[in-house]
Amino acid sequence: MSALGIPEGRRRPAVVTGLGVIAPTGIGARRHWESVLSGKSGLGRITRFDPSSYPVKVAGEVPGFDARDHVPSRLIMQTDRYTHVALAAAEAALADAGADPAQLPEYEMAVVTASSSGGTEFGQHEMENLYQRGPAWVGAYQSIAWFYAATTGQVSIRHGMRGPCGVICAEQAGGLDALGQSRRLLDTGSRLVLSGGTDASLCPYGLTAQLSTGALSTEDDPTRAYLPFDEAARGYVPGEGGAILVVETEEGARERGAPHYGRILGHAAGFDPPAGSGRPPVLAAVLRRALADAGTDAGDVDVVFADAAGVVDLDRAEAAAINEVFGAGRVPVTAPKTLTGRLYAGGAALDVATALLSLAAGVVPHTAGSGGAGHLGLDLVVERPRHLPLRTVVVLARGHGGFTSALVLGAGDRTDHLT
Repeated sequence: MSALGIPEGRRRPAVVTGLGVIAPTGIGARRHWESVLSGKSGLGRITRFDPSSYPVKVAGEVPGFDARDHVPSRLIMQTDRYTHVALAAAEAALADAGADPAQLPEYEMAVVTASSSGGTEFGQHEMENLYQRGPAWVGAYQSIAWFYAATTGQVSIRHGMRGPCGVICAEQAGGLDALGQSRRLLDTGSRLVLSGGTDASLCPYGLTAQLSTGALSTEDDPTRAYLPFDEAARGYVPGEGGAILVVETEEGARERGAPHYGRILGHAAGFDPPAGSGRPPVLAAVLRRALADAGTDAGDVDVVFADAAGVVDLDRAEAAAINEVFGAGRVPVTAPKTLTGRLYAGGAALDVATALLSLAAGVVPHTAGSGGAGHLGLDLVVERPRHLPLRTVVVLARGHGGFTSALVLGAGDRTDHLT
């Protein structure tokens, strides 16, 4: 019996055969990976609107993304930017996997994505129409474009995927939870799942909502704005984008002759107790359950992709959990999201894509910006990438309010993105 209560005989190994990346570090998995290895940051002053009256002026914006290049014009008018990004990423992921949905049974294809705030920018524009021009100017598509399940619905319709479809709302942790769910769907009969997450809430309404957490960095220098596990940490930088992945049964990928980036070995999730309860954070326990689900010992893990909140108390709690499970300074830790900012529903999915590329290349990307030593007892990879033989990786994510998730990945057999 697995840690999820599934009889071992029914477990169908899950592999990732395609990556679709739309990120501040570039459009496409190859461009993103090149930026990560070179430490090319996607952070800068917000350009999607004038941020001069806001305390936060730095964000990670996707450069050169024009929905008209990726999405049918009728859908552009009906959906929000976060859905445009997901549709483009899903198309890229399927192409990367060499998977043609028209050639697969429609009820054996599923979609499960993560969502954080839904179609924020679309909703803002419709509220502007309501208050400035009147209710007759509010479009009918407001009822679906803002909805947190809009992306799952539009992706499933576009590709004729009529198997189980759903959405997980766990903020930054959602991308890992969606991929964990994709693995469960394979166990129950699905053959191929599009999974991951995207976000695009860089608009006045979206940024104002984010400010309520008090966790955003107000530093105007992009090179100093987001420094997790650093004594100069002062919050995180918001961003847009994310990743959609093609997850298949290993048997199905083999039948198609499709190589894979890696395996999803284990997943676990939990929820932090409320502040003041006196109970400890759940991250260490979640980590242990994910490792148990994967049948992996802590000593077998080659690198941890950290959640890296950039908030002092949260960084200390994460470092304490990593050191408790793996031993202080005994496993390399990295946070390449310092190049993109935290992408909310898209952030963990992008970390998984980066971790899979890292496994394939045998390279641990560095945490750009943070330097020096003494990063809360962690062996934080800084200054330059570190070449290591990698077989097993753990990705961590925490969402606002207490969501906590861990995903264990194993190496695959695909390297063509890296040459």
